[in-house]
Amino acid sequence: MTQKKDNNKIILMFCFFSFILSIVTPVSAQHGAPNGDWPYWGGDAGSTRYSALDQINKDNVKDLEIAWRWYSANYGPIPEFYFRATPLEVGGVLYTVAGERRAAVAIDAGTGETLWMWRMKNNPRWDKSPRRFSGRGLAYSEVDGEGRIIVVTPGYYMVMLNAATGQPVDGFGKNGIIDLQEGLGFKVDPVNGIDPKYGLITHGSPPIVVNDIIVVGNAHGRGYYPKQKENIPGHIRGYDIRTGKQLWIFHVIPKPGEYGHDTWEGDSWTYTGNISSWAPLSADLELNIVYIPTDCPTGDYYGGHRHGDNLYGTALVALDVKTGKRIWHQQFVKHDIWNYDTPTAPNLLNIRVKRKKIKAIVQATKQGWAYVFDRKTGIPVWPMEERKVPASDVPGEMTSPTQIVPTLPLPFELQEVTVDELIDFTPELRAQAVKLASKYRMGPIFTPPSLAEDPKDGTQGTFVMPGANGGANIPGGAVVDPETGIFYVASEKRHSVIRLVNDPEKSSMNYISLGPGGIRGPQGLQLLKPPYSRIVAIDMNTGKHLWNIPNGNTPRSLSEHPALEGVDLPQTGNMAHAGLVITKTLLFSGEGRGGDPWFRAYDKKTGKVVAEIELPAQTNHPPMTYMHNGKQYIVMPVAAPGHPAELVALALPDEEELE
Repeated sequence: MTQKKDNNKIILMFCFFSFILSIVTPVSAQHGAPNGDWPYWGGDAGSTRYSALDQINKDNVKDLEIAWRWYSANYGPIPEFYFRATPLEVGGVLYTVAGERRAAVAIDAGTGETLWMWRMKNNPRWDKSPRRFSGRGLAYSEVDGEGRIIVVTPGYYMVMLNAATGQPVDGFGKNGIIDLQEGLGFKVDPVNGIDPKYGLITHGSPPIVVNDIIVVGNAHGRGYYPKQKENIPGHIRGYDIRTGKQLWIFHVIPKPGEYGHDTWEGDSWTYTGNISSWAPLSADLELNIVYIPTDCPTGDYYGGHRHGDNLYGTALVALDVKTGKRIWHQQFVKHDIWNYDTPTAPNLLNIRVKRKKIKAIVQATKQGWAYVFDRKTGIPVWPMEERKVPASDVPGEMTSPTQIVPTLPLPFELQEVTVDELIDFTPELRAQAVKLASKYRMGPIFTPPSLAEDPKDGTQGTFVMPGANGGANIPGGAVVDPETGIFYVASEKRHSVIRLVNDPEKSSMNYISLGPGGIRGPQGLQLLKPPYSRIVAIDMNTGKHLWNIPNGNTPRSLSEHPALEGVDLPQTGNMAHAGLVITKTLLFSGEGRGGDPWFRAYDKKTGKVVAEIELPAQTNHPPMTYMHNGKQYIVMPVAAPGHPAELVALALPDEEELE
């Protein structure tokens, strides 16, 4: 009898501690990169950019050294300082893209030796591609036990290669190649492709493979000053991984009878294009859902030819990967005229909010918000409010009277240019900054763009904050820790000044912008106060910010500026987008293009720098990590003006080297 009572006590105690543990520890369904490999652009299908590897830790990270270097400069006529590609790694082989023609390359993971290279022959489609650059990476999958590499070329062909040989796979499409311009609903010339009068389309990011279906997006040319209001819509499609057969298409600009068609007034749906998914995609392999981040319709800063809210522009769309049917969506910006395209893959993680388990998805945006949803239903984790926003006075423009604003988490980036935010290192600099800024309209986020020469108030455009290159952006600067539910995001404090003009020689649209750039501050300094870029940690179990640090130190261009002699400057960070990767023990970051050539390891809990490693050049895209022959490597693309692009692999020295 006593033994039975003791057993019952043990069982009760076990249940009690299990219950307590379940309250404080988030359940992790997204475990990050598997088996020490890195088979997806974001590490795993959920783009966590997390690896459980911990050979490199806070005690030895300072000892990291360059293990090997791989040069991409010989792979095509691309500017030598441009290399936005994060490699994959599976089974001791890295796979990446390089050069303006987007060659696919296999590299030995331990030595950096090139194993094979495949590149598509030049054709007229490549010559007129709006995105002739290396691309952001490749996709990997296995078919009947054999590795497959999938690359989308600048000419918008999708090619499947044998991972072992680099040769196109027979039986997939035509000799291993699929023409992605076909199946969009336009007539395709076999040599030149779709008639340019309908616009141009290509892609720069890798597709994603979800349970034997390849989901592929697209990209267009820059939309700052489009030549015409007509363009090709960036419809999303799914393909059979064995045959290459197109299985479904999702219309990002809904056709008559489809959900959202009524958000396009008049006949604007017939000619408007873009709404591409140029950022990498994410997926939940268990739920069989693929998540599509989209950009804005044609053009970026004027919507007078496309009245209405313009669904599915600047949104996150969840699709059933088997059918391509919409499960849920959330539009972040109605009738986007701020170029707030969704710039990076959404991150999947499991969290616990007020004791409720939630399979969540987080989308970092240019706006400086992290939008958080239940990834199965699309229900916001925290309430979102419909708020009134200023109306446009540009002729022909009809902005939405309201926009949706998250209540939590709070913004991770400045969202308004005011006099108080202008540089103030000295009274003289502040006065000069105020004079410069007075030429332009100021206001909160969603203040509409205005004319370059406004007859009403004499202003020369409008501040947009964050701007086209601000907030979270192209490098995919967001990672999640599935062990804690903490979200880390890199952001840049960059503004735009949007000045609209009517210029029939450049465009048939009523108005286009003079560009997305901002204005320099007094004496060549930044206009706004620092920090100029940052890394922010947010606990997604509570929606609260944990820490916020500058990305980088104070640049010499600032510390040695003659106007700042004797001024005690804070740590400002560089104007650069950090690229992040996270492991079981540390958060790693390269400063990014525009920054200095430093790679840093941070304490995940505090943001304190644990170690700094100097690189041959500044990083261009997020790093990745893997284990090979018992050694952990961290690899990243680096490049700078005067320094040819390359991959740099870091690792700990062998034990005998330490003795």
